[in-house]
Amino acid sequence: MSETATAQTMNFQAEVKQLLHLMIHSLYSNRDIFLRELVSNASDACDKLRFEAIADPALFESDSELKIRVSYDKTARTITIADNGIGMSRDEAISHLGTIARSGTKEFFSSLTGDQKKDANLIGQFGVGFYSAFIVADTVTVNTRRAGLPADQGVRWSCSMSGDAAGEYSVEPITKADRGTEIVLHLREDQDELLSGFKLRSIIREYSDHILQPVVMKKEEWKEGEQVVTDEDETVNQASALWTRSKSDISDEQYAEFYKHVAHDFQDPLAWSHARVEGRHEYTQLLYVPSRAPFDMWDRNAKHGLKLYVRRVFIMDDAEKLLPAYLRFVRGVVDSADLPLNVSREILQESRDVDTIRSGCTKKVLSLLEDLAENQKDKFTTFWKEFGRVFKEGVGEDHANRDKVAGLLRFASTHLDTEEQTVSLADYIGRMKEGQDKIYYVTAETFKAAKNSPHLEVFRKKGIEVLLLSDRVDEWVVGNLTEFEGKQLVSVAKGGLDLGALEDEEEKKALERDEGEFKPLVDRLKASLVDRVKEVRITHRLTESPACLVSDEFDIGGNLARILKSAGQEAPLAKPILEINPQHPVVQRLRGEEAHFEDWAGVLFDQALLAEGGALEDPASFVRRMNQLMLAMAGN
Repeated sequence: MSETATAQTMNFQAEVKQLLHLMIHSLYSNRDIFLRELVSNASDACDKLRFEAIADPALFESDSELKIRVSYDKTARTITIADNGIGMSRDEAISHLGTIARSGTKEFFSSLTGDQKKDANLIGQFGVGFYSAFIVADTVTVNTRRAGLPADQGVRWSCSMSGDAAGEYSVEPITKADRGTEIVLHLREDQDELLSGFKLRSIIREYSDHILQPVVMKKEEWKEGEQVVTDEDETVNQASALWTRSKSDISDEQYAEFYKHVAHDFQDPLAWSHARVEGRHEYTQLLYVPSRAPFDMWDRNAKHGLKLYVRRVFIMDDAEKLLPAYLRFVRGVVDSADLPLNVSREILQESRDVDTIRSGCTKKVLSLLEDLAENQKDKFTTFWKEFGRVFKEGVGEDHANRDKVAGLLRFASTHLDTEEQTVSLADYIGRMKEGQDKIYYVTAETFKAAKNSPHLEVFRKKGIEVLLLSDRVDEWVVGNLTEFEGKQLVSVAKGGLDLGALEDEEEKKALERDEGEFKPLVDRLKASLVDRVKEVRITHRLTESPACLVSDEFDIGGNLARILKSAGQEAPLAKPILEINPQHPVVQRLRGEEAHFEDWAGVLFDQALLAEGGALEDPASFVRRMNQLMLAMAGN
């Protein structure tokens, strides 16, 4: 978009107007956060300038003392937050300020509930901190110039949320002598309480004390019965990197507020770990586990990671290489004493030092989660509900810590028969039957399909616990985790049923007897279903159902095949094995069936396929067979 000498008026999208209106009303009870968000953004701008100036010192423009200034004007009823950070060009102002939650607006509005508290929490997931200014202001004006651009390349961005022009914003060129950004808030009629130095200082000290850059205000003195603003500056915050302080000097409230700053979240974190690592590689890590998942957790293009500093100099946001992908929900800061100040993403990918930091951060997060699982079970339950599915990816991604990851996994099982994933593999092993040497599981597309799978019938009869896996990632888990603490993980829907010591001799003899008696029926079924099954065999894994489908031991399972197909991938062709229950009346009837044997065989296969969550290739044929059989049984 080319620059003009006049202001341009532009419109937000209609849904964005709704978002701004929602923020004004839903976040009103937590009004003071507007200042925290604006100061945090100013701090980020200073950090980015300091980093870019490593390669181009001229960006400092003879002013290397970075700071943030907060001021107010009672007469004009304005609050101003100004920084001498990186600033914005015209295009950047339009892109950053004119686009709200561009990656998730649709998903955001689909999640709204009408509940102010819940909706306010949702807002924090969408990176809309700047727009919190509209909680207290009816008009916001931003004057900015990017470092390195001439003074006449400044930009004024202005938006009002009152009158006929509500929801419109204008952009016009201005002359701005100094770099950086100045945000002017024209307060609403009911926000005069904020036009106080004491109030603004208290908000800054509560929410922004940890900010690395000094936040300055003009000193105030009591003269002739009123507070008078002087010309002398004073620093309101501590202006020291929180992660560099001793843990004993930092309160839980300060840790929580720093998390909100670094993660741009409105909720307190679930847990955190703060440690300094010394030795060959020196670095400080402050890592947080959020209390809720971000909206873009499953967005392949979203950037997730930690803030990287080198000797307290900001390097980059979202440094993905400092943690494996399955821990992408972790937020925080890593400050290294060893990495070069001009470190780039390319260097990050190749650096041994980074590998060491990555390993240390991973182990620290896993230790933190282990502590939650052991000592703060309620918090771990919250963690698992929010991040369990993404954490499961670690079984295949992190071979070095596979045992630790596996120990933290939680599943649903037949022990409780509820959808809640609360059972660990250690819990399962602790409840094993005498003589049991395997961990049994079943996978399905839904919990109900897993819970009601016919493959569980003999296990329920014998009181053997089975893990019920219904998350899509579970197929990835069991594909990469073949054993735990010496116990093999075995699918109840693959291969032949082998209960080992749990199966008595009488059951084995009964199976051998039935295999001989029903061999003619097995051969007939195999001939009838030759195009649909690899094999037909007698089984004692069923107690109520007439038949079930089983995958061969080394073939792809039916559930995984369906997942691949739904993702648009070709699944290897593998015919299932049909297992029949010799005690079931339907199977026994088939031994003497002649006239409608083909229909019975087809129905037997189709209902077994449906029972395991599969879809019929030819539903019309299934219906036709059922109708014919019902008519035959009625004597017509």
